[in-house]
Amino acid sequence: MSHPRTSLIRVHGEELKSAAVQLRQQGWSVPAIAAEIGIARSTAYQWTKHVPREGTAEAAQRRKQHSKRMTDARWAEHRVTRDTDRAGVLADAAGGVGALTEREITLIGAVMYWCEGNKAKPWRPNDWKVKFTNSDAGLIRLFLRFLEQLGYTRDQLSYRLSIHETGNVPAAQRWWEEQAGLAPGSLTAVSRKRHQISTIRRNVGEDYHGCLVIVVPRASRLYWRIQGIMDGLVADC
Repeated sequence: MSHPRTSLIRVHGEELKSAAVQLRQQGWSVPAIAAEIGIARSTAYQWTKHVPREGTAEAAQRRKQHSKRMTDARWAEHRVTRDTDRAGVLADAAGGVGALTEREITLIGAVMYWCEGNKAKPWRPNDWKVKFTNSDAGLIRLFLRFLEQLGYTRDQLSYRLSIHETGNVPAAQRWWEEQAGLAPGSLTAVSRKRHQISTIRRNVGEDYHGCLVIVVPRASRLYWRIQGIMDGLVADC
């Protein structure tokens, strides 16, 4: 059976410890806590060492994590509804495209090239190379379909991988050959882009494959045709 005085001392100690923890949470230093409630500094430290002090990086991180948990819980239902809605819109839009006609492929391919491909400049007006560079495999396949419709076979074209020097070149070569329907080992030309230390790159990891560059040989007339299509498309705009 505990002595009454021992129980009182224990209760008083727990009250002091609770007070020390509360002061620490409010940003008090260990010496200030010890002086305020009349305990040794070592005791104040032992009682509060597990408590991050407000204003410290640890406390800021704790608040940030708590805020994220609250936000995630608040928006979880909204995200489910939004994602379901997005999936429905994507499916409806994709289903509404249907089979592309030759005319549609020609127009789409010309617009794609004029947005993403190599174009002549005022300082080099006769630069009529047809060179298309992109990191999106779907656009690459669509552009190849455009070229095939105009009479070019895939073995008539030349290909080059453009990738940062930190990328996995062999894996990227295999990935692009598969995505573009090229024979294994056909993508041997590689341009390695030097990484700038000051640049924060996010296109890294296993999903980074660089860009595929497609070059059409002796393509002046093709370039003129693409340019003419664009002139016709924007004539009434």
